[in-house]
Order: sequence, then structure tokens, then C-alpha cells
Amino acid sequence: MTDLVRSEVQEKLINGVFNCPKEFTLSMFSGKWKINIIYHLGKEGAYYFSEIQRLLPAASHKELSEKLKELSADGLVDRKPVKDQRVTLTPLGETLLPIVNAMYDWGTKRLQELQLAGDVTFGLGEVKNTD
Repeated sequence: MTDLVRSEVQEKLINGVFNCPKEFTLSMFSGKWKINIIYHLGKEGAYYFSEIQRLLPAASHKELSEKLKELSADGLVDRKPVKDQRVTLTPLGETLLPIVNAMYDWGTKRLQELQLAGDVTFGLGEVKNTD
């Protein structure tokens, strides 16, 4: 199933009523597994599909295949439907790396802050310090 944000953005683009660059950027990597795929391809280079599956063991074959098709359709990865063909970021996909890396750095820092703070509320739930 296509990611909801991506679907909405595509519909707005088709209807000529789209005007939010931030939402458009988010739609490129929103949805489960896409940001992880972009991150790994950008950090470590090309991967075979089976290698991506090993990096993301919680993702089903169908989910990964679907997300790679979407990333390919958006021009972010080069994915040939030939057996044992490596998946790579395109030059356009590489332009998202500073955003993905900034998100990674921010998340890492924030998680460290939460762990140092002990028990804190975060959104609708509570993050517990397990020390």
C-alpha cells in the first residue's frame, strides 16, 4: 500500500493545488523503511535486495519491494528488476542525504538527552530510563 502522505502529495500535484515544499520533501521519504533505505544506501553504498533485507529484518519482502518501487518511481534510487542487481541512490536521492543525516543526528542527540533525564513524558507515552 502506498504511503498516505505520498498519495496525498501526488494527488495535489496532479490537481495543480500543491503549494507546500516541506510536505513535498517529506513525501519523498515518509512511510515505513524509506528513510532507513536512503540512509544505508547513502552511508554504505549499493546493496543487493537481500542485503537490504538483512539490514531491516523486521521489514517483509513485500514491504521492501514496494518501498523500493516507490523510491525508484520518485527517481531516488536506481533499481533494476534483474536478479542480483544492486540498488543505488541516484544523484537526486543523494541530495536528500543532508536532510536524512540531520534527522539522524537530531534523533541521536534527543534520545541521549531523554536517557540522561530519566523518566520523561514524550508525546502520548512515557520514556523510561532502564538504568
